[in-house]
Amino acid sequence: MGVNANSLNRFVTAFLAAMMLVGAASAQTVDVDEVDRLLAELARPDQSGWQQIEDSILHEWSKSGSPAMDLLLRRGQSALEAGETEVAIEHFNALTDHAPDFAEGWNARATAFFHTGEYGLSVADIQRTLALNPDHFGAMTGLAVIFEELSYESEALEVYRAVEAIHPHRPIVKEAIERLERTVEGERL
Repeated sequence: MGVNANSLNRFVTAFLAAMMLVGAASAQTVDVDEVDRLLAELARPDQSGWQQIEDSILHEWSKSGSPAMDLLLRRGQSALEAGETEVAIEHFNALTDHAPDFAEGWNARATAFFHTGEYGLSVADIQRTLALNPDHFGAMTGLAVIFEELSYESEALEVYRAVEAIHPHRPIVKEAIERLERTVEGERL
């Protein structure tokens, strides 16, 4: 009797979720003071090392405090990168079910839903992400992209500006703001 890939993935996801019930002595948690320091550095307009700072922030945000939940996040991200969106969503469903206060789990699932064209579900998960982590510039960028896709240009511009206040360095955000300012506010003389 053979085991298909979906059954195996469901088993692994269930197993990892069950592992959460076991104490996690080696769990790493987000260092809030370090993230605050990094966000302050990132917000400096003259910051030339912004990519390294961004990577450090994203690394901190990816720490759930549970090795099993961190593994679910990584497995889901790997599945998403491999184009296995439904498998990714299964991992992220287990993650958000078992770690509902972990913002990055919601953000990851929002990204997966975006890739399936489920914008409503993506926005709901972005809202949850931002309720847990109001500085999540990645989630905000995703929300702005969705607004722009749905032709809500004013709302997209507002969100991109909020992203820029936190993270003024990403070229894609600057380009979006310039593009939307022309559309929403018109050409400047």
